[in-house]
Amino acid sequence: MHHALRLRLDSTALVANWRWLQRVSGTRAGAAVKADGYGLGARAVVRLLAGVGCRDFFVSSWAEAEALGALPEGAGLSVLHGVGPDDVAAALASEARPVLNTPGQVARWKEIAPGRVCDVMVDTGMNRLGLRMDEVRLADGLTIDTLMSHLACADEDSAMNAAQLEQFRAVADAIPAQRRSLANSAGICLGPDYGFDLVRPGLALYGGVPRAEAEGRIAQVAFPEAEVMQRRTVKAGETIGYGATWTAARDTEAAILNIGYADGYLRCFAGNGGACVGGIALPLLGRVSMDLVAVDCSRASSLGEGDWVTMDYALPEAAAASGLSQYELLTGLSQRLERVWF
Repeated sequence: MHHALRLRLDSTALVANWRWLQRVSGTRAGAAVKADGYGLGARAVVRLLAGVGCRDFFVSSWAEAEALGALPEGAGLSVLHGVGPDDVAAALASEARPVLNTPGQVARWKEIAPGRVCDVMVDTGMNRLGLRMDEVRLADGLTIDTLMSHLACADEDSAMNAAQLEQFRAVADAIPAQRRSLANSAGICLGPDYGFDLVRPGLALYGGVPRAEAEGRIAQVAFPEAEVMQRRTVKAGETIGYGATWTAARDTEAAILNIGYADGYLRCFAGNGGACVGGIALPLLGRVSMDLVAVDCSRASSLGEGDWVTMDYALPEAAAASGLSQYELLTGLSQRLERVWF
């Protein structure tokens, strides 16, 4: 079936990003593949990264674990949301480890799987998931593979980073575990003190730049591409799109592209977004519709129906243009874009 939209995915960039993150962290690097590999396709990401030595993967839920299917030999999987009351059957049937986050989850795991290995999350200040400091002794008696926490402000120069590091060091000394893990993508950039035994990059694997230290080091992975549906001449004084927000100052060549907010290319790109073809910039004209946008193709004289253009979607620049976070830009791309690895 013909797809008029695709997400071109650079496997070489993905692998290079993982290798850089592992090298900078000074320790073993896993990969967060939750939200279907941040929208890129978790199965493909696992296959590519396992092929170069990644052995630790992280999803949010048991449904995501099941969707991932069989892992490559030697790889392990952690389910970050733990084991809730309705997760018991799935957890017991899976080889994945639950990350226990609450006193209730700890008690449940001790009851249904005594002695079976698990992971544990402790809260060092984010107040999201994790055992509080006055609850950590509840983990006594568990067989813990990885003791984790999560940084709240790693993408900023915040005093909270050092405070959480000290909290985690203290609790890591108190709770026996095979490994300790604190840093996400931004945490890796804070330096090897945050690396411990395992880091859990996510955003930076997929082309996001979490801190200035990663600028020029992290390569773009995801390139949304849209097909030209029509080329038309917009006469001087005519308008384009809903609300007639753009008026042609002169006769303008416009290409109508098969992409819109239903695909994750949102209305906030109006006035800031664009595309390119053969190194030629194609600025966005007017509002973003559900399935269509218009771009100025006056400088691309040969561009016509059935041709493809690449949307401007380098994550740091697209985030600045749209006001969205780099995470939203990735995970918001719809399944109408065919995922194509090269």
